[in-house]
Amino acid sequence: MIMKNVNLLSLLFIAVFSLGACAQDKSSRPSPLDNTMVTTSDGVTITIQYSKPSLKGRQFGVELAPYGEVWRTGANEATTFEIDKDVQVQGQPLPAGKYSLYTIPSEQNMVVIFNKNWEQWGTDYDESADALRVTSDPTVQHDQTEQFTITADQDGKISLLWGDDQTSFTVKAAN
Repeated sequence: MIMKNVNLLSLLFIAVFSLGACAQDKSSRPSPLDNTMVTTSDGVTITIQYSKPSLKGRQFGVELAPYGEVWRTGANEATTFEIDKDVQVQGQPLPAGKYSLYTIPSEQNMVVIFNKNWEQWGTDYDESADALRVTSDPTVQHDQTEQFTITADQDGKISLLWGDDQTSFTVKAAN
C-alpha cells in the first residue's frame, strides 16, 4: 500500500514537473509578446495583444505577409482585439467582445478582419467566423519600423506599423 502511494506520488510529481517544463517562456521568443491598451475619449477601452515579428532584411508584402493573402497580423498566436463597448470601426458596427485580428495587405489598401475565433494559433484562420471586414488605405511612414508594432490613441486611431508601411483604422463608440 505504501509502495503504491509512493509510485502514485512519483508519477504525479513527474507529470506536474513535465507540464511546467513544457510551458513556453513567451518573453524569449524571436517575436516577443506585446500589447497596447487605451481608453478612448468616447469611453471605449481597447486592448490588443500580439507578437512582434522583425523584418530582418525581408520585405513586407513579399517575404512577410504577402500581398493578397490573409496574414495573422503579428506572429505566433492570433492577435487579439478586445473592446468593452459596441463600436463603429471605419463606420461599420462591431459588437463589444474579443476578436482575432487578421489582415489582407495589398499595395492599394489593407483589409482588416475581426474574427470571432480569437483563442487559436495565428494561422488557424476560418473566414466563416468573420464578424467584420473593413478597408483601410496604407500610407508610407518616413521612419522604418523593424519590429511590427500596433499603436492606439485616445481618438480611437489604431495603427499597424511595419517597414515603411502604416495602416490605420478608427474605432468609435456606437451611438
